[in-house]
Amino acid sequence: MGKYDDIINLPHKQSAKRPHMSLLDRAAQFAPFAALTGYDDAVKETARLTDERIEMSEENLNVLNMKYQILVDRLDEEHEVSFTYFVPDGAKSGGAYVTKQGIVKKVDNFERLITLCDGTRIPMDDILTIDGDIFGSAELL
Repeated sequence: MGKYDDIINLPHKQSAKRPHMSLLDRAAQFAPFAALTGYDDAVKETARLTDERIEMSEENLNVLNMKYQILVDRLDEEHEVSFTYFVPDGAKSGGAYVTKQGIVKKVDNFERLITLCDGTRIPMDDILTIDGDIFGSAELL
């Protein structure tokens, strides 16, 4: 005869006053304690990579200025143009380069903004490259 043979097959006792705890609540009792609230988010934000703004050469700036002028001169022709420009990150230094394609609606030299037909406003000072059929097959470099 074993040590616990007299009680081993008895039914589990349930409390009449308290409801039975769900398995999810029981598991939560043993979950790790998060002593530093927000620490995981801070680590993820630090690990997120951003690009640094590229400083353009004088030659590339001249090519970009020629393309601006072509855009302004042929604004009423509604050509599809592709812009690659820098978008600063709101949370940390650096940002990302984004490419946006569309038809130019307006070029504002005073505010230095290019507005596309879909409402996208691109700061001229953040543009890295402009491409499209409007500039012809010959390179401006």
